[in-house]
Amino acid sequence: MTNFFITQIKLMKNKLIKMISYKYLSFQSHKSFKIPVLTIPVLIAIFFYSCSDNKASEKTATVNATPHYTFAKVEKAIVSEQLKLPAQLAAYQEVSIFPKVNGYVKTVLVDIGSHVKKGQILMTLEAPELAQAVAQAKEKYARAKSDYAIAKENYARLKEASETPGAISPLDLATAKSKSEADSSLANAEKSNWQMQQTMMDYLIVTASFSGVITQRNVHPGALVSAEAKDGKPMLELKQVDHLRLQVDIPESAVASLKKKNDSVSFMLSAFPGVEKKGHISRISMNINAQYRSERIELDVYNADAALAPGMYADVLFSSDGNPNALSVPKSAVVISTERKYVLVVRDNKAVKVDVITGNESKGKTEIVGALQPGEEVVSNANDEIKEGTIVK
Repeated sequence: MTNFFITQIKLMKNKLIKMISYKYLSFQSHKSFKIPVLTIPVLIAIFFYSCSDNKASEKTATVNATPHYTFAKVEKAIVSEQLKLPAQLAAYQEVSIFPKVNGYVKTVLVDIGSHVKKGQILMTLEAPELAQAVAQAKEKYARAKSDYAIAKENYARLKEASETPGAISPLDLATAKSKSEADSSLANAEKSNWQMQQTMMDYLIVTASFSGVITQRNVHPGALVSAEAKDGKPMLELKQVDHLRLQVDIPESAVASLKKKNDSVSFMLSAFPGVEKKGHISRISMNINAQYRSERIELDVYNADAALAPGMYADVLFSSDGNPNALSVPKSAVVISTERKYVLVVRDNKAVKVDVITGNESKGKTEIVGALQPGEEVVSNANDEIKEGTIVK
């Protein structure tokens, strides 16, 4: 019978028992009541059926309660893994252009998307105060230069006259010499100041430091720009796009399999689904990021046709050869809890927890390192409900 019919029979049994008990009590007070003859056999049949049903249920529960374990051998095998790592394209060179001096934007000769060459003028600024400072510095230098020329000539004449004994006192000669040297130093200082002011004037003309593309423009003619602004937006942003960097972080666990410089690596871009491209490893940081436990590498990607752009997302296909000293077990044999990572090894027919460190995973196998020997058996359908010392065979 199905479970539905069994349940219905049990309900009928309970109702019959209650009814017969009630009728029996009524019979004691009313002698005229008679129990139907067929009631007793039906009750007996239901009673025996329920007893047998309970025994069958207990037997089934006992069978189901017995756990079933499967086992696998610990193997000495290298588990290679194909990693798919996220990466991002970045410009080979990029610069945010801020003002070096305070002034007003006079002209902006480029816009977003403009291709520029190295040394090309991008924009010009004007600063009247700076122009006045340059003129003033120039005049100060001219005056200091003139004073030095006079002091130098005076010292030369006194020195010539001192050749006649008693004509010039040694103190006057020394004083003239000191004044000549001081005026020389002052003239040099004023010249340096004038040159510095002139250099500041050169910053009013903004040029491209390398060939690339303007990716940001945040100013227009007439805008006031300040060199003291620390958190403001750059006037322009220039990026080199014909040569890109593909930046990818390799997990620490796969660093041992890291390829060498100039090795070719495949990658795919989200912007070009299904298209596999190639790049070459150019730089390895040789440093593990303490926050993400990874090592940065960069690939050179050449973009002569300008099909790619900085900031594009990519997936790098990286092959990890695995640890030759590691062992392998089925992935389902490793139990990961909040406190530890372990496998259940069968020793003397009992489950023994052995802590492991996992590595590569491929085709249902996982790489482990721990106090295990090749050939030992582990519970392949392990879980954290199996206690230490449980009999598993």
